[in-house]
Parts: sequence; C-alpha cells; structure tokens
Amino acid sequence: MSGGLLVAGTTSDAGKSVLTAGICRWLHRQGVKVAPFKAQNMSNNSAVVVGPDGRGGEIGRAQAMQAAACGLAPDLRFNPVLLKPGSDHASQVVLLGEAVDTVTAGNYRELRPRLAGTAFAALAELRAAYDVVICEGAGSPAEVNLRAGDYVNMGLARHAGLPTIVVGDIDRGGAFASMFGTVALLDPADQALIAGFVINKFRGDLGLLQPGLDMLHRVTGRPTYGVLPWELDLWLDAEDSLAYGRVLGRPGAPYGTEWLDVAVIRLPRISNATDVEALATEPGVRVRLTVEPAELAAADLVVLPGSKSTVADLAWLCETGLADAVLAHAAAGKPLLGICGGFQMLARAIHDPVESRQGSVPGLGLLPIEITFDPRKTVRQSTGTAAGDVPVRGYEIHHGYVSATEPALPPLLHHADGSAEGALVGAVHGTHWHGAFESDGFRRRFLTEVARLAGRTGFRVAPDTAFTRSGTWGCPTPADPARSATCRSGGAGSRGRAGNQ
Repeated sequence: MSGGLLVAGTTSDAGKSVLTAGICRWLHRQGVKVAPFKAQNMSNNSAVVVGPDGRGGEIGRAQAMQAAACGLAPDLRFNPVLLKPGSDHASQVVLLGEAVDTVTAGNYRELRPRLAGTAFAALAELRAAYDVVICEGAGSPAEVNLRAGDYVNMGLARHAGLPTIVVGDIDRGGAFASMFGTVALLDPADQALIAGFVINKFRGDLGLLQPGLDMLHRVTGRPTYGVLPWELDLWLDAEDSLAYGRVLGRPGAPYGTEWLDVAVIRLPRISNATDVEALATEPGVRVRLTVEPAELAAADLVVLPGSKSTVADLAWLCETGLADAVLAHAAAGKPLLGICGGFQMLARAIHDPVESRQGSVPGLGLLPIEITFDPRKTVRQSTGTAAGDVPVRGYEIHHGYVSATEPALPPLLHHADGSAEGALVGAVHGTHWHGAFESDGFRRRFLTEVARLAGRTGFRVAPDTAFTRSGTWGCPTPADPARSATCRSGGAGSRGRAGNQ
C-alpha cells in the first residue's frame, strides 16, 4: 500500500484545496508518483473528464487543478462523489463522473453506504497505482453531528490509516481556537491520527505569531508544520462559487487607451463561474461579479453565467430587478453573453420537466430559440471554430438543449463536424460551451467585437496574453508535466506569464 495524507481544515475555504495542490506539486518535482483525491466534493464548479469507456464524466475543478499539479490528466477516481446543489435542500449525485440520483436530507442516509463504498474503492485503486495519494477533506472534521457514517474526513482517515494535518485560516481570526477545538472535539481514535497543523493566509511579522504556535504545541502536543503567507494573486480553481462584488484578480493597465467593464451576474446557483476568469486575464478588462441591477447599467458587457438551477435562477433574476436591467442593457444595443444556463435564460421559452419540474416557463426572449431539458445529461469535451477559422475548445455539462430555433439564426460557434453551436443576434451572444474563452484567438476576437459594440474605440486586445500553455482547462498533458499547475496569468495583466511552476 502506498503512502497517503489527509489535508483537513478548520472550516470550508481554509485552504485545503490549495495546500493539497501545493503538496502534490512539491512531491511531483521530487520525482514521486503522486495523485490527488477527494472522496466527496460539493460544488457546482466541475471539469469534464473522459472516462475509460470514452464517455465524458465530471469531477470538481479543484481536483482537475490538483491533477495538473501532479502532472496528470484528470481521472474520475480523483473525485468519485460529486454533489451538485440544485437548491438548499437537494443536490444531484455524480458518481464516478455520471449523474445517478438526487440526494436530500431525507435519503442521504440511505445513499451514503453506496457513496462511501465507491469512494473507498477508488482510493484503494489509486493507492495501488501511485506512490503517494494526497487526500483533501471537506468542511471540518469537527462537525461531530456528521461523524457517524463520515467517509470524507476522519472516517476516511480511519478507514485508510491516513495521518492528518489540520489547516487553519488565520486571516479570518480565531485560528488557534479553531485548531485546538478541532482536536478537542474528536474522539481519541480520531485524535490519534492528527499529526499537526498548518497556518494559512498569514500576513505580518512571524515573530508575533510564534508565541501562539508554541502554546498550540503545548496544549495539543502537536507541531505546526508551516505558516503559509497571504497571496493575493494566487488564483486557482476552487470548489465554492466566487464571492459576488469582487473584481477578479488585479486587472493590468489597458493595452490601448480604454478599459472594458464586464459585469457578471452572481446567480444563486452559479456554476462554473471560472468561465469569466479567462476574460479577466486580459489587460484592460475589469471583470466583477455583482447582484446589483445598477452595476449593469455602466457595464460594457453583461454576462449571464452557468447555473445548476436555470428556471429557479431565472425567477430570481425577475424578482430582484436584474432581468429588467439585462433587458435594458440589450435594448441599448450593448453586448450581452449567456453561457450554458445563462444562454438558456435568453430563450423565448424553457421546457423543464427534469431540473425544476415546472414545465414550460417564459425566458427573457432575447434569442429566438426554445430550450427543452432531457433526463440524459450532456457531458463532453468540444472542439470547433468561430468566425469560420478561429479554433475554439470547450466543454459541455447540461441537461437543456436547443429544441426549436429560427432557421436563419446565426450560430456563435461551429462544432468540429460543422454543426451550429449557440446563437448570435445583434449584440446578444449565447453558447452552451464552458471554457471557450480559454482559447486565446477566440477570446481576442470576442473582446474586440465587444469593444466595437460598446463604443470603446480606444480598447485594444493584447496580442500575447496566453491563458493556457498546454492541455485543457490550463492543465498540462502527461507528456508535458513541467508546465504550471494552473497556467493562469494570475489576473494581474502580465502577458504570457506561465504562473507558479
């Protein structure tokens, strides 16, 4: 059996995903054959992975990023259970990449043995194939109300005999109490597996922190293995949706004389919000997530991103006044982009007996199409072209499909087989493809057209901004493991920078 480690945290967003990726990258550089693992992930940010049978499946984007850190192509076993929340009470269950059920508080206990068995089997296979498997926990191992039947945190550690480190986010405050309390709340058998701590997101004088580290060692008997600094430009794929109201990265100065302002609507069930990060890598493009109708009025481009609950999020748009703001933006002839669920919202009508089960509802009516939801989920990688000759790569994850359209409707893209993808009517753009703007040529062509439509005559795209260096989703191919784990430009407008190696 190979070596292994569980990276647990005092809270969600303590930094487990990033630390797991960092450990994986360090081991990979030492020549260790290492793989990532997360037994169960709850996230609407997913990546498409081609399984052994050739079919597309889903895992959390964080695990795809961690695979890149290991110099590996993503594997369905890296995240065997993915829960995609569709409401506050129900989540779609994706098991080894395939949507198989819906879980609620009522039936989770019945489903849990099957999910746990799948996760344990996947970990056993990985440990047989790799020298080391670095496992990421979920939430906090001290959620004692969930300990019975747990297979993600200490339940996984106990099952596989994994030493465990606990990560605390000191930027939020209360990190020492959280780390001490995490150990104190565990039963003795679980406590025996806690090896020590890592402090994350520290900024300041390390000397001022040392007394706290010493006391934590005295009261728990466990060392702190490291203190990681706060890093503003560390921009890696995460499980959780991006916080609204936030400008992505630190936009670089314009290549020309004018900026482009992009407002992305932060839907309640936003999914794969990472699509807009590609736009934010461009100098002079300011991208922010918002829930304020007033912020749409000043934007050059408004984006309706993906959604795990298209009909419910469309209703929310209408209730908040954001739908009226979107319609006013389009009526003014200013650019509008819908991606996946956002594309579906632009339709004349949505027929949904699957996701919301609300039947037929009117869409925003900005594109002359109708959308119908199918129980079979489309999960695949896609390639094609835009404007006849610009290559584009992307991926699709959706139940809805275009079931009716005006015959002469221009597509936004073409699949590799020549079939139409998405729609383009005036300044209104829509596509089911995620990740299309990671294709540098297409992104530049799109932003140039957005600037023209928005009247930003002084905006120029930089000719050398590169979102990816190789592979898909910014991930390296196995043949090129020396590339960056994320290949981001960091959002700071640095053109052609490969990111952290």
